[in-house]
Amino acid sequence: MNHIPATTLWRPTGPEELDLVAASGWREWPPRLPDQPIFYPVLTEEYAIMIARDWNVPASGAGFVTRFDVDTAYLNQYEVHQVGGREILEYWIPAEDLEEFNAHIIGNITVVHRFP
Repeated sequence: MNHIPATTLWRPTGPEELDLVAASGWREWPPRLPDQPIFYPVLTEEYAIMIARDWNVPASGAGFVTRFDVDTAYLNQYEVHQVGGREILEYWIPAEDLEEFNAHIIGNITVVHRFP
């Protein structure tokens, strides 16, 4: 069995997006909506917790933090963006790349935190 080097990413999400991930068998992220040109996975669990708790909960009543691994060689084509403090880091995956991005997820997407 070949070992593919992987990068662990986190994604804060609300219940509607999480339902779509579950419907995929926990294997992929749903296509972006027309007003969502970019998919934003983040690089730290702490940042994902902050978004899920402070943004997703007020916006949709619940927030979830997911964790998943992506083939590092594939992910290296994208830049890391610092969007706030030193630990506020995320990738910007164009919506048109999301299907290919999903194909490079290794294993399943898992929920690691839930906020009411």
